[in-house]
Amino acid sequence: MSGPQPAAGGVVVAVLGLGEAGTAISQDLLAAGVTVRGYDPVRSGPAGTVVTSGDADACAGAGLVLSLTTAHESEAAFRAAAPAVGPAAIYADLNTSSAGLKQRIADLAGQAGVAFADVALMSPVPGRGIRTPMLVSGPAAAGVADAINRLGGKAEVLAGPAGAAATRKLVRSVFYKGLAAAVVESLRAGRAAGCESWLRDNIAAELAAAGPATLERLEEGSRRHAVRRADEMAAATALLGELGVPARIAAASHDWLAQLAQEGGDFP
Repeated sequence: MSGPQPAAGGVVVAVLGLGEAGTAISQDLLAAGVTVRGYDPVRSGPAGTVVTSGDADACAGAGLVLSLTTAHESEAAFRAAAPAVGPAAIYADLNTSSAGLKQRIADLAGQAGVAFADVALMSPVPGRGIRTPMLVSGPAAAGVADAINRLGGKAEVLAGPAGAAATRKLVRSVFYKGLAAAVVESLRAGRAAGCESWLRDNIAAELAAAGPATLERLEEGSRRHAVRRADEMAAATALLGELGVPARIAAASHDWLAQLAQEGGDFP
C-alpha cells in the first residue's frame, strides 16, 4: 500500500483508532519522523499516516502498537491485530476500560505470545498528544514505557499486573468526573432557581480556596455530620425535583451519607 517511507531509524508505530486521541498522538509521532500505520473504520488519520485496511494490516512491521479504539472495541481490536504483531513488537492498550478487561486482554496476549501493557492516559490528550502523562502496568510495562518515552512521551512504570494502571485512573475519575457532574447538576439547579450567577461565583471561590486540608475536611466532615447532611441532601433532592432538574448527584450523595450514618456518623 502506498504511503510515506519508513522513518529514519526504521521506527514504525501502529495506531489502532484515529479519533481525537489517536489523531493527536499520531500527529506528534509523524512530526518526530516516525512512520505511523493507522487504522480506523471511519477515519483516515492525519496527513502522512499510512492508511491500512484493518487492525492486522496496521500492525505489519510495527515495533510498537498503540490501541486507541474504545473500551468496548479494545478486545476485538486485539484479537484482530494479534496474528500480525511481530515477535519483537509490543502492544499497548491505551483505552479507558476496567481492570478486568485489561487483564483479560493481557491473558489473550500471553496465549498469543504478544508482549502486552496496560496504559492509562492521566490527563486529556488534546494539546498534549504523545506528551500526555501515562501510567503503564502489566508484563511489558517497562518496554512500552521506554518506547513511548523515546518517542517524546511521559510514561511512568507502575508495578503490578495489567489493570493496575487502569485502576489508578478510574478511582481518580470517580472524583474528577464526579465533581464535574456535581457542578453541572448544581448549576442547572441554580439556573432553574434563578441564582446561577451567584452560584457560579460561590463554586469558583470554593475551588480557588481549596488546599491540602480540604480533602480531610470533606472526608471527615461527611463522617462526623452524616445524619444531618443526609437530611440536607434529601431536601436538595426534593428541591431539584420541584425545579424539574434530575437529581442524580444529589440523590447519590444522600445515599452515601445515609450509609456513613449507619456506619457511625454524627459522632462528637
